[in-house]
Amino acid sequence: MADQGQEALQKTWQEGAAKANTEYVRRRITIDPITRLEGHGKIDIFLDEAGQVERAYFQVPELRGFEKFVQGRPAEEMPQITSRICGVCPTAHHMAATKALDALYQVDPPAAAKKIRELIYSTFITEDHALHFYFLGGPDFVVGPEAPVAERNVLGVIGKVGVETGKKVIAMRRRLRELIALVGGKAAHPVFGLPGGVAKRVTPEMQKQFQDVAAEAVEFAQFTLRLFEDVVLKNTDYVSLILSDIYTHRTYYMGLVDESNRVSFYDGQIRVVTPEGKEWKKFRSEQYLENVAEHVEPWSYVKFCYLKPVGWKGFIEGAESGIYSVAPLARLNVSHGMATPLAQEAYEKFFSTLGGKPVHHTLANHWARVVELLYAAERMKELAADPLLTDDNIRVLPTEKPREGIGVVEAPRGTLIHHYQTDENGLIQKANLIVATQNNAARIAMSVEKAAKGLISGANVPEGVLNKVEMAFRAYDPCHGCATHSLPGSMPLLLRVRNHAGDTVAVLRRDFDGSVHRE
Repeated sequence: MADQGQEALQKTWQEGAAKANTEYVRRRITIDPITRLEGHGKIDIFLDEAGQVERAYFQVPELRGFEKFVQGRPAEEMPQITSRICGVCPTAHHMAATKALDALYQVDPPAAAKKIRELIYSTFITEDHALHFYFLGGPDFVVGPEAPVAERNVLGVIGKVGVETGKKVIAMRRRLRELIALVGGKAAHPVFGLPGGVAKRVTPEMQKQFQDVAAEAVEFAQFTLRLFEDVVLKNTDYVSLILSDIYTHRTYYMGLVDESNRVSFYDGQIRVVTPEGKEWKKFRSEQYLENVAEHVEPWSYVKFCYLKPVGWKGFIEGAESGIYSVAPLARLNVSHGMATPLAQEAYEKFFSTLGGKPVHHTLANHWARVVELLYAAERMKELAADPLLTDDNIRVLPTEKPREGIGVVEAPRGTLIHHYQTDENGLIQKANLIVATQNNAARIAMSVEKAAKGLISGANVPEGVLNKVEMAFRAYDPCHGCATHSLPGSMPLLLRVRNHAGDTVAVLRRDFDGSVHRE
C-alpha cells in the first residue's frame, strides 16, 4: 500500500513537473540557428504570463581568436591572415590590413597602386552586394516573408524572376570574381596588397577585360534596381513593412566620405551624423579611439560599439544614446550624395520616396544596398578606363621602422577598422579589429527585440512571423565570423538552476576574467 502511495505521489510529481516545464517552454521561443547570414547565431524570445514579449536576445555563440593569435606574427602577414576571418568578405579585411601596413611603415603608395586597389575593391563590392540581394536578403521580398521556408532561398528567387535572370546573376558574379583573381591572385583570399603598393601591375589586356565586365556590371546593377522597384516598391504590403515602426530606430549613423562628403568605399574621413541628420563629427581614421568605444554583455561574444563622447546608455535610441549604425543605409545618411551620375539619380529617388534624410527604416538597407551596387559598378567602370591604371610604378618600398598603423575601409556591411602595433622588428604586439557587425551590434540587438515585441503575441507563433523577426537582423547583412574576434582568458559561462515550476533558484556566472559569481 505504501509502495502504491509512493508511486502515485511520484506520478503526480512527474505530471506536475512536466506541466510546469511545458508552461516554461511556452514562455520561451528560440530561433536556432538563424539563417541567411554569415556566421552563427540564435534568438531567444521570452514571453510574460500574458504571452507578450518581455525580452528578446540576439545571441552570437561563436568565438574567433584573431586578435590574440596574430600576436607575434610579422605585420606583413596580416593581409593574408585576416582575410581568413571570413570567406564572404575577405577582400575587405585584406584591404583594411594593407592600408594599415601603409600607415605602419609610413609609406604612400603610387597613384597606379591606389587605383588598382580601388578597382579591385569596387569589383568586390559589386559582387558582394549582388550576393546579399539575390541570395540572402532578396528571398524575403522576391519570394515573400511568409512563403514556405523551402522556397525562401535563391532557388525560390529564380522561380519568381525566371531562369534567365538566375543565369545572369550567376554569370555576373562569376565574371567579377574572375577579375579579382586575375589581379588579386585569388578570389576568396586575395594576395595582392603590400605595404606601399600592390604585387601585380595591370596590363593593357587585363584593363580591357575590366572594361568589358564593368560595362556589363553597370547594366546588371540597373537591372537589379529595376527589379527591386518592380517587386518591392510596387507592392504596398512590402512598402508598409519597410515603413513600419517595428523596423525603425532613430540612431546616429557612421560612414566614410570623400572630400565632398560623398560615399566612399576605399578612402576618406569618417563622418557621423545625429538622429536628426546633422553632422556630429568628422574625423580621420587614426582618431577612431577618441570616438568609438566597446561595451560587453554576458550573453553574447559580440562587443557593442558606441560613440565614446556620448557614452553607453543601454539599448536605447535617440540623441542621448551613443548607439550608431553603419552599412548601406548609414552610408547614404551620412553622405551628401554619390560620386557617379546614375547612382546619384538613384540616391535622390531613394530619399525623395522615403521622405528625406535621414531615413531610419532598417529594411531600407536593402534599397540602399542596390543604390550602392550601381555606384560600385560605375566606379569600377571609371577606374577601368583610367590610363594611369597600367603604369609600371606600382610600389614604393618601405624604409621606415614600423610603429603603429590604422587602416579603414567601408566593407559591404559597414565601416571596418584594422589597428596594429608592432615592435621595431615589425612583429605584431597588439591588434584591434572593429568590424561592421560590431559597429551595428547594438542596433541589431534593438532591432530584433523591437520586431519580436511588435510581431509576437502568444507562444503559438507561425514560422513566417519568426522569419519576420529574422528580417530585422538580415537587413544589416551581418557577419558574426568577423565580429567575434577577441579571445578572453576564460570562456564565459552562465548556468541557471530551475525548480520543477521553472523558477530560477540559483545562477552561477563565470566572466571573461575567469571570476565566478553566484547570484
